[in-house]
Amino acid sequence: MPQEQSKTPLLLETIKIEEGKIHNLVYHQHRCNKSRQLLFNSHDILDLSSCIDAPKSGLYRCRILYAECLYSIEYIPYTPKEIHSLKIVSSNIEYSLKYANRDALNALLASNKDVDEVIIEKKGYLTDTTISNIAFFDGEQWVTPEKPLLEGTMRAKLIDEGFLHPKQISKEDLKNYSQVALMNAMIGFKILNIEPYKIS
Repeated sequence: MPQEQSKTPLLLETIKIEEGKIHNLVYHQHRCNKSRQLLFNSHDILDLSSCIDAPKSGLYRCRILYAECLYSIEYIPYTPKEIHSLKIVSSNIEYSLKYANRDALNALLASNKDVDEVIIEKKGYLTDTTISNIAFFDGEQWVTPEKPLLEGTMRAKLIDEGFLHPKQISKEDLKNYSQVALMNAMIGFKILNIEPYKIS
């Protein structure tokens, strides 16, 4: 397996494969196209579907590293991380593209070992956790931060379907919500057993 250190910044797509089915490939392909165009001015298509040889059984995290070309692909058996506690942490971290280098995100979580995950507050508004987009239920609909750190594929899908509604959300707003959920390519949309007003 090639080393991830490279002069060219490597990008990452994490795709859910379950019992041979590749999930949300259209959204991953769209982000791949957009990221390569922004970072490398690439106008050709790196066809993810032709790169993936999906395992026929089990639940896997398909980890694709790429830049202008495909760098590596691996299939990792997946076990979801259990999240029972959250804390809001202010940071000016940048992660608008899904880079393979997650050192800043990992350091942020490592410095808050008293909780399972952190919600990153940026310029006074909530964004994401280190591993997922977030959403809150106001009694009528699910809302998600208008400006996340990273526009995730599951978030994009649920917005397109009309299930999620982007909105600016501050920590002072949490008293107005009754439920919190995390979402990413692997966990889908997962409602946590945490009351939003208790997150601080």
